[in-house]
Amino acid sequence: MRHGEELPPLEIEVTRTLIVAGAIASRDYQDVHHDAESARRRGSPDIFMNILTTNGLVGRYITDHFGPGAVLRKVAIRLGAPNYPGDTMVLTGTVVEVEGATATVKVIGANGIGTHVSGTVTVTVPPGSAS
Repeated sequence: MRHGEELPPLEIEVTRTLIVAGAIASRDYQDVHHDAESARRRGSPDIFMNILTTNGLVGRYITDHFGPGAVLRKVAIRLGAPNYPGDTMVLTGTVVEVEGATATVKVIGANGIGTHVSGTVTVTVPPGSAS
């Protein structure tokens, strides 16, 4: 891992099942994450992904790249444009800081309407465990 290293992009198909399953798995039963009619009544064109699912996908992106020994130390993300069913979110990342076995990665997840998620992830990669 080196400063300026770009992680390969990860494309995630945003399906209705992914949105609902992520909400259920994170025990987020807000109707806007599983009931399209309720989401429309609240001003959204459809159900949308919750932040906990997004957080998990960002973590997966980092550990997929750095390997199973990677330890997430800090995840600091902000949501922007919603992830709706039928779209694709593309995660990209750049290593912006390296200190020993720990790196900070700037992450952006974009979909068809803009930036869904942005932020940084601090990850420690024990020697010999990097991909």
